[in-house]
Amino acid sequence: MSRRMQDKEKAEMIKNVMLETRAEPYTIGSEYDSFSRSTVDCDQVYENLFIGDRNAAMSKPFLRMSGITHIVNTAEGSGFGMVNTDEDYYKKLGIQYMGLHLMDLSVTNVLKHFEAVANFIDEALRNKGKVLVHCYMGMSRSAIFTLAYLVLKRNMSACDAMACVRKRRNIHPNDGFLEQLAVLDNKLMRRTSIDCGNASY
Repeated sequence: MSRRMQDKEKAEMIKNVMLETRAEPYTIGSEYDSFSRSTVDCDQVYENLFIGDRNAAMSKPFLRMSGITHIVNTAEGSGFGMVNTDEDYYKKLGIQYMGLHLMDLSVTNVLKHFEAVANFIDEALRNKGKVLVHCYMGMSRSAIFTLAYLVLKRNMSACDAMACVRKRRNIHPNDGFLEQLAVLDNKLMRRTSIDCGNASY
């Protein structure tokens, strides 16, 4: 089977996990009860790692109360479906910021950014920070980078990462993003196989 076919097959497996895993009733904590879930849409999907929408990312009171220390904006820019924030927006809160100007389209190349974003998140969490990864709705762009982080830094398979996050939030990355995640997952699996094959016992 060609690598292209392997990637497509893996993408279908990840998508099936996404469709079959239902988000469990979940709240991000009673300390946030003053914020209506209809205006601030944010869920903790892994320890100190959150996925949220535009409103969560732009609500300075919410960010302050929730103790967010780092933000990854995967939809940086102005216009429909984008979130127009930058480093200056969060300066007074002391939040460290990373922004990516990406459209929620299947043809958008997210794969090339996976490692940089995973490194940013990993460093923040290692230093006891709290990270919010967001896009406009908190379903596709932010989700795919959170999944890539779990694959790259927490040694999860893409399917396991999807199940982990979907239990806590109703994410739905587009098909092109899922295929790029599959490319990453298969690449790491091949690398592990090669490493094992070269090991001496």
